[in-house]
Amino acid sequence: MIARQRPMIKEEKRETTIRKPHLRGRGPHFPLLDTIVQYEFEPGYVAFTMPTQKRLRVQVGSMTVADTVNALVFYESDHLPVYYFPISDVREEFLLPSKTTTEDPFKGIATHYSLNTGITLVEDAAWRYLDPVKGCPPISDYMSFTWSKMGHWFEEDEEIFVHARDPFRRVDCLPSSRRVQVILDGEQVADSCRGVFLFETGHPVRHYLPIADTRLDMFAPSRYISRCPYKGISNYYHVTTKAKRHENLVWYYPEPVHEAERIKGLVCFHHELVDKILVDGVEIPKEATAASSGYF
Repeated sequence: MIARQRPMIKEEKRETTIRKPHLRGRGPHFPLLDTIVQYEFEPGYVAFTMPTQKRLRVQVGSMTVADTVNALVFYESDHLPVYYFPISDVREEFLLPSKTTTEDPFKGIATHYSLNTGITLVEDAAWRYLDPVKGCPPISDYMSFTWSKMGHWFEEDEEIFVHARDPFRRVDCLPSSRRVQVILDGEQVADSCRGVFLFETGHPVRHYLPIADTRLDMFAPSRYISRCPYKGISNYYHVTTKAKRHENLVWYYPEPVHEAERIKGLVCFHHELVDKILVDGVEIPKEATAASSGYF
């Protein structure tokens, strides 16, 4: 018996764009994504920029150090999004060259700058890639700032927190009549059919409940606060059961941003840290998050 040989197939050059034209219906509907090319030395890793029409401002103290309507959102694999400002919209008279440089394989060598407003000095507050590596988006005429070292960030006239808002993340706050029960140390500490379920891309569902439907007698105010780019500034409660005191177990947003207005004043328990949460009598599986290890 003679074995048949398979016909020789000419090897085609590998396509490195994120998705082929006939698949562009999958994923976010942004035509820009059809043109993005991956790094040759790291297949699957991508970096791209998108223009934003929002007015962005950065302040140190009361001084505005950057103000633009021509910013870029730099989106990169394995990173949070970052705002980049045109150099022309940065107060260059505040910039002081720093001896610090850092190197990134996907962007190149970053030159760092300190900021001196005449009132406040902030060391290594900003950076710029003067000669980006091949494959990096053209950002040589742009600069970014270390978020935590700035005093305030604004999109239009709304203050924003923690990091640039991800254009691919969505937050839906949906009222629900489903019964939610929270069990902690064997005790039922909440029972409500008047909750708001918050669905946030990449995060577990959170169940926000009227405080009147909780064991408020177990609550004690906490001084701890946290910030979220998509919801605002949150306050916390400690919860004490017969067994122990649980620090910062419950949080709420007294004045959430507009998109999350439905959760105003409602309280939410760390699902990762209670015994269990039941929805219509069915226990909801816990998902591992930073809070699972005690990081809020």
